[in-house]
Amino acid sequence: MKKSRREFIGISAMLGLSSMLHASPFNQLINIEPSNKKLKILILGGTSFLGPHQISYALQRGHEVSIFSRGKTKPKIYSELFSKVEQLVGDREDNLDALKNRTWDVVIDNSGRKTKWTEDAAKLLVDHIKYYMYTSSVSVYYPFLGDDFSETRDVVTEIPEDASEDEKPTYGYGVMKATSELAAIKTFGADRTFVVRPHLIVGPGDPTDRFPYWLARIEKGGDFIIPGTKDEVVQYIDVRDLAEWMIRLVENETTGIYNGAGPGFELTTNAFVHGIHASYNCPINYIQIDDFVFLKENSIIGIQPWVIQLPKYAGMSKTDTRKSIESGLTFRSLSDTVSVTKDWWYSDAVSQERRDNILSGERSFMKREKEILKKWKAKKG
Repeated sequence: MKKSRREFIGISAMLGLSSMLHASPFNQLINIEPSNKKLKILILGGTSFLGPHQISYALQRGHEVSIFSRGKTKPKIYSELFSKVEQLVGDREDNLDALKNRTWDVVIDNSGRKTKWTEDAAKLLVDHIKYYMYTSSVSVYYPFLGDDFSETRDVVTEIPEDASEDEKPTYGYGVMKATSELAAIKTFGADRTFVVRPHLIVGPGDPTDRFPYWLARIEKGGDFIIPGTKDEVVQYIDVRDLAEWMIRLVENETTGIYNGAGPGFELTTNAFVHGIHASYNCPINYIQIDDFVFLKENSIIGIQPWVIQLPKYAGMSKTDTRKSIESGLTFRSLSDTVSVTKDWWYSDAVSQERRDNILSGERSFMKREKEILKKWKAKKG
């Protein structure tokens, strides 16, 4: 977590597409059954993290895909698939011309970073598209107080007057996502709107380095800090699980609001770390720092998916996913996520500079780890 928070055709053609899809080192799906329903899908965004995985799965299911973007971001994964996708160019800020007088079955809004963007797209498309799917965030539940984090929980729609400067970015993001959800529902109606609220998204294509940090750090071995107590839990979701489930929701027309979090059971931080370590052959000396005051004093606030148990973050990994699982959300194993993310991390899709920076960059936790351990050992005597 950033410190500002302190605290995402013909038979021959189909055969050719299938071989391209299964040649990808990031695609470990086997025998994907085509959908009985062929859809025309418009994705707003589509070139960054979640979008390419949605495109991959949608094409395998036999759907037709268009994407709308500024045309500036070059996909780093599944790049070979984009020749099979209609690419519309525009700008959500002031140029939606490419979307006018067109029809699709559903629009998936992955790039909604302003409420106005969602309002404008929804109003333009409402008479030309049956369904609107908005990719939101569990940040709509901030502050994470209490234990009920089901889809019926109230969401944050304004920044409190007494919010600190450090909190305002976190509140602001949650408010933007929540009001964008409301904008989509207001225009399309609840019976024509899907809202998906993902937790931390991980896997191949991750632009944040939050999950890759754990892989790179564990591979390095040595003295290793596990923050928090042994019973603290973490949540995350593999980008492939999220992408595939979202496409199936559209196919099944099961509109509504859904939380998108995994791994489908209570996973402690310790089990998470040990699960990653099982994929590496390196000696590690685990050091549990379970002193809340010490963690806070040394600004060990968030090494996501772990987040310090400050009151406003204590419920962050308690997202209720029962409704989503009932609707078809499934989960890969942590070992699968680690294996495929590792393949991507050491591919040409990631620069060596980025791989080096994750452990040695100014914002890397690794830069402070030795000094923190020195203080901890002195405190423990």
